[in-house]
Amino acid sequence: MKPVPGRRVFVLGLAASPIVLASSPLQAQSRTIWSSGEAHDALLADRARMIDIRSRQEWLETGVGAGIWPISMHEDRFPDRLFAAKVLAGSRGVGLICATGGRSAALLRALRHAGYEGYVDISEGMLGSRRGPGWLAAGLPVVPLGAALASMPEELH
Repeated sequence: MKPVPGRRVFVLGLAASPIVLASSPLQAQSRTIWSSGEAHDALLADRARMIDIRSRQEWLETGVGAGIWPISMHEDRFPDRLFAAKVLAGSRGVGLICATGGRSAALLRALRHAGYEGYVDISEGMLGSRRGPGWLAAGLPVVPLGAALASMPEELH
């Protein structure tokens, strides 16, 4: 990781990273864009942690993917909590999911531009996008916000 001026500095609106196709779980883990199915498989295999960066209202409307930590980019201390999640993840990737992939892609670009690695964009989002049906339409498990918050490590609250 190269030195950066500050953890709170993110530059949004950068050019998108190229997509690399993968045919194995190991290759998928090294990519920066995953489908919701790949993300779910990585969670089940303990190869990744995931953060839902949507707003509290969005979580209340749809629930939160099972095993995903709700850490809103719209709330105080987001950068601190984002980096704490990466520390807790250790060598695992940290997937970023939002509603349709726009916010997670922008955040990933900013992180990469600032020299941070180990983050992955779940490009379909919870609701789906041109990249795929999304977590909900794929029928992947969802829990109520209260349950997601209760299962989150104390360091992330």
